[in-house]
Amino acid sequence: MSKFTFHPAESRGHANLGWLNSYHTFSFSNYYNPDRMGFGALRVLNDDTVAAGRGFGQHPHDNMEIISIPLSGQLEHKDSMNTLATIKQGDIQVMSAGTGITHSEYNKSAEEEVKFLQIWIVPNKKQVAPRYDQITLDPLERLNKFQQILSPDPEDAGVWIHQDAWFNLAKFDTETSLTYSLHKAGNGIYAFVLSGNLVIDKQEMKSRDGLAISEVKEISLLAQAGSEILLMEVPL
Repeated sequence: MSKFTFHPAESRGHANLGWLNSYHTFSFSNYYNPDRMGFGALRVLNDDTVAAGRGFGQHPHDNMEIISIPLSGQLEHKDSMNTLATIKQGDIQVMSAGTGITHSEYNKSAEEEVKFLQIWIVPNKKQVAPRYDQITLDPLERLNKFQQILSPDPEDAGVWIHQDAWFNLAKFDTETSLTYSLHKAGNGIYAFVLSGNLVIDKQEMKSRDGLAISEVKEISLLAQAGSEILLMEVPL
């Protein structure tokens, strides 16, 4: 029997450090909620705003797939693999931390803040060689339809990770009905509304609401014009 767990935007954890304003869908840092320890392989979903001229100093990760989706502004990335890159709205970035990596993320703008989603996925392979990748997406490919931005397959659309997960974005300029079918039996879907209003299988959702969905083969979505959503299909 299908199961839906609704996470209203206002129920998320919150940390405002001045330079960083972060909302945590799942337990992270000083926010701990035993009922919010993740959703299957999806461990972290942070909605971050970084002030102009500020950022995250060099820090380590290992054995985690880390995905960044910029929503506005530009974020500079440096890491221990000698990568120096800038990500902006329309890009998606992925790091396989594997055996260990250090990196920093910095807002170089003196005027504009950066907004981005930071997502951690528990990998299905540990101690892999660290890896970095980023691509620029075509926003027209998500207009009133699903655009795949991540998968387990390096040859498939979007970036890839060491996990049987698929991410899709969709943006709507009309009232639209869509159906999403899962790629793998036993997976679940975490839906996160970026803007506007949507209904997923009778659950009304607004900006920054989340919905954990399990024991389904597909979901139905009704979106209003001006809305945008991220669907994350992950192993449970």
